[in-house]
Amino acid sequence: MAPPSADVDTVTSQNVLPIHEKLTGNGKKAIPSQFPAPLKYLGSLDSFEHFDVTGVIGREFPKLQLSQILDDDIKIRDLAITVSQRGVVFFRNQDITNQGLKKLALKLAHLSGAPKESGLYRHPLSNYKQTYAIDEEGAQDDEISLISSEQRRGWWRDKVGHTKVLASGGWHSDFTFEHYPTAYGVFKVVGAPEDVGGDTLWASAYEAYDRISPVLQKTFESLTAVHRNPGFHSQAKKGGFELVQGPRGHPENITDKDADAYEAVHPLIRTNPVTGWKGLFTGVNSLQAGHINDVTERENEILKDYFKQLFIENHDLQVRVRWGQDDIAIWDDRSVVHVATNDYFGKRTAYRVSSVGEKPYLDPKSTSRREALDSISTVV
Repeated sequence: MAPPSADVDTVTSQNVLPIHEKLTGNGKKAIPSQFPAPLKYLGSLDSFEHFDVTGVIGREFPKLQLSQILDDDIKIRDLAITVSQRGVVFFRNQDITNQGLKKLALKLAHLSGAPKESGLYRHPLSNYKQTYAIDEEGAQDDEISLISSEQRRGWWRDKVGHTKVLASGGWHSDFTFEHYPTAYGVFKVVGAPEDVGGDTLWASAYEAYDRISPVLQKTFESLTAVHRNPGFHSQAKKGGFELVQGPRGHPENITDKDADAYEAVHPLIRTNPVTGWKGLFTGVNSLQAGHINDVTERENEILKDYFKQLFIENHDLQVRVRWGQDDIAIWDDRSVVHVATNDYFGKRTAYRVSSVGEKPYLDPKSTSRREALDSISTVV
């Protein structure tokens, strides 16, 4: 069973309340607070076989078919809460269609409180403008990103598996350079690696925050950072690609055509509205190209290295999956970072659908994951 959250709202099978609305003791809606209350897991997924992959991050449902619960709002809402609490959740050999992936990603976001303006993300580069098809009939859809080793080799003119750079350099959260970044990523492998390799790793931003001393936690909570991605522009210029300027899943995700990068300012410590837990929100690679505000240049470099080290050198806050045909991972981009392992030579193909969430914020009354779980254990 997923760990519960304290001070939460309630729902019925007929009515899922918005994330920011709570019920008072007499059943009337309370006045909304400035920040949303965390959501309560209702137990609707407990009957399905599942196990936690590590103590900190990851859960797997080895037999559940997502297509069978797609129209059950209570189960999808509980799934969103489970993903947000565990960081990433795995499903094996799934039969859900591409349109089902889109429906799932959108429902995960909206049933857990995403703004009504938030939709499915349109990738600046990996989109229909590159004339790739997302099924055998040649369909094109700019809300489904093709994740292809063949496409990547064409972009970067390299050979996957023959790299001499550190593999840890690829850690990132998706699209943190947007004003409204993505909430949930749904990733389906439709062409498992032809040879061994191609694993993906995730690391917990909740646990990374918990590794920081209380004194520095308070300092970092006062800081913001510029998340920046100049790579799309240089990539498009070299390859002759056309970029999507916007809107990319939200009306405010728009980039001036003359800009040299996609960028946005976010709090360094972020509250996940679904759990109410704080996480270290750096995006790793997005922050590497950006900077932390209100610190010296030397401090900026030291802190960026330290934050990266928290994620990549603490293997006990990571989880790793080996892909099989039609396997799916769903993760919460607000509270994990991830990296692909480019140690294979054959083809590897997947589709990703990402739903956009809220504008990042820090609720000063939110708690850390460890504090939340410790308080629950004390009560029990």
